[in-house]
Amino acid sequence: MTRVLVIDDEPQIVRALVINLKARKYEVDAAHDGATALQLAAARHPDVVVLDLGLPDMDGVEVIRGLRGWTRVPILVLSARHSSDEKVQVLDAGADDYVTKPFGMDELLARLRAAVRRAEPVGVGEDEVTAVETEEFTVDLAAKKVHRDGRDVRLTPTEWHLLEVLVRNTGRLVSQRQLLQEVWGPSYGTETNYLRVYMAQLRRKLEADPSHPKHFITEPGMGYRFEK
Repeated sequence: MTRVLVIDDEPQIVRALVINLKARKYEVDAAHDGATALQLAAARHPDVVVLDLGLPDMDGVEVIRGLRGWTRVPILVLSARHSSDEKVQVLDAGADDYVTKPFGMDELLARLRAAVRRAEPVGVGEDEVTAVETEEFTVDLAAKKVHRDGRDVRLTPTEWHLLEVLVRNTGRLVSQRQLLQEVWGPSYGTETNYLRVYMAQLRRKLEADPSHPKHFITEPGMGYRFEK
């Protein structure tokens, strides 16, 4: 059973989320501040986190960074903040998706399901490529691992899913819309700022020179391509 950690200081939102999630057979833990949330996450190991940014004791971005210090759990952010810069900051800190308040419960639950799916292992067929090796790093698709300089590279579920789509299409242009829909879901298609943030993160983690990438190539206005 999927365990969800809800982090929000608004009791009515927590109550609504708990009722809706439990009705759909999720296990739910709830925290009303950042410190309690981090303690619960360490003790309960949730499968997905739903996080409000406006907490009484710390900003939600601090919670994201605290979680990302040790876990790749998908993080779905709730916030009344609407600006593109704030969304980019949250994604850059390690969140996987962003839902603006007020939100529809059906949309939130759909995005939560998508976040959980992105974190699940993907089966590999007999004829499919299971590993790709470059001069700088190796991608093991079957094990969902990336190795660089003899060490595992820690990727978030969304970073991994984006990498996986590109690697499975090595040498081919993957359009912005295709990437958004494959990684975030069919309701996405115009959130190109998501792609810019996550491609920058992949380059920082995997490219020898992120400012002059050899492997993660941008085709301006069209999409991205992975080259070995």
